[in-house]
Amino acid sequence: MDKQPDNRSDIRDFLGTRRARITPEQAGLPTSGRRRVPGLRREEVAVLAGVSTEWYTRLEKGHINGVSEDVLDAVARALHLDDDERTYLFDLARAAQPAGRAPRRRKAVDVPPRVQWLLDSMTLSAAFVTNGRLDIVAANALARAVLSPMFDSDTVDDRGRPNCARFFFLDPGAQDFVADWDQAVAITAALLRAEAGRYPNDKALRELIGELSTLSTEFRTRWAAHDVRIHHGGVKTFNHPDAGPLELTYQPLDLPLSTREAHSLTIYTAEPGSPDEDRLKLLASLAATPAVPQSQPSTATPTDRRDREGDTSDSPQ
Repeated sequence: MDKQPDNRSDIRDFLGTRRARITPEQAGLPTSGRRRVPGLRREEVAVLAGVSTEWYTRLEKGHINGVSEDVLDAVARALHLDDDERTYLFDLARAAQPAGRAPRRRKAVDVPPRVQWLLDSMTLSAAFVTNGRLDIVAANALARAVLSPMFDSDTVDDRGRPNCARFFFLDPGAQDFVADWDQAVAITAALLRAEAGRYPNDKALRELIGELSTLSTEFRTRWAAHDVRIHHGGVKTFNHPDAGPLELTYQPLDLPLSTREAHSLTIYTAEPGSPDEDRLKLLASLAATPAVPQSQPSTATPTDRRDREGDTSDSPQ
């Protein structure tokens, strides 16, 4: 039976790292003398949030159960949390509440055919669907072509599905494929951190985080930063093995397929009229071209061949 997760260490580390990044000047507080810790002191956060130092200290130790939304809002403002970080803090508080019953396991959801039809209709955009663990659970032909190093990676699962986090952190070729690999791994770890806040009972997610933490020093470093990302989009540049440099804009959209599993539709497009659009069209053409079957020995008779090619035996010489 699943138990209510003990997320006190996540709360402690998240609030501690957010507090450490804010200077007294940024918070509008006077400074005097040398400071032994980076960022704000706990008592300074307490003053900014309008609570006692003892109360905030207890909160930062992970005792978030029963804290009102108004107080959490005040702490979020004091720590200058952005929208994603504020959502994560509220997710941590929600997960810490006593459960009336054992939380249900998350169940993987098969992508319905209508979603695959939608993806396949986007012939000039690379489109794919991911779940919260960043498994690519459906893709169109152009997405498979654009992300071919990921689909061909040894990090794919037994069903042939890539996982963005495994590829970025565990495949050495990822650093060559993605031009800004450092930003890619930062965003990836932050997305998984936000997902862990929303669904702390997701066994598959915990196993993924454990695997990455064991095998990747880079992931351990990124995970320890407690950075959070929920809404994202922008520009990504690939060094594609077939198309060369490829700069694409991308935008994920929520795809409500199930209440038990979160999904996102991501679409990669190129700027109209740009060389990147020409390269994307090249990949689209390659993806749409069926594989040429190997030649087979001909069983046609000479008469059959003359009928196809045109009999020229009576032609004037």
